[in-house]
Amino acid sequence: MHIRSRRKYSREVSLYEPIGMDKEGNEINLLDIIEAPLIDVVEDYSVRQEIKKLRSLLKELPARELQVLTMRYGLCGHEEMTQREIAHKLGISRSYVSRIEKSALQKLGTLFLKASHR
Repeated sequence: MHIRSRRKYSREVSLYEPIGMDKEGNEINLLDIIEAPLIDVVEDYSVRQEIKKLRSLLKELPARELQVLTMRYGLCGHEEMTQREIAHKLGISRSYVSRIEKSALQKLGTLFLKASHR
């Protein structure tokens, strides 16, 4: 009886004991949570806000520059492409693609800095 009553108050927990399920239906245990990388919530929020700002600023670029950046960096669901692939697809030289990309990135950087100082 003493052992039974003691078990009731025991707080021993196994690191491998299931404590819930993840989105895919897999069991989660304490060890999974302890081993998970820590997320800096402030940093994560800041990055998300900057991405949102950049996406809105992309709309201010001329169509050709937006097209090149979209293909080059895989934006809006496109696959990333090399300058050579973009040049072939658009029927222009690789060096012209490079100039368009450089100009677009400079404009985007300037727009981003202006937006950050508002």
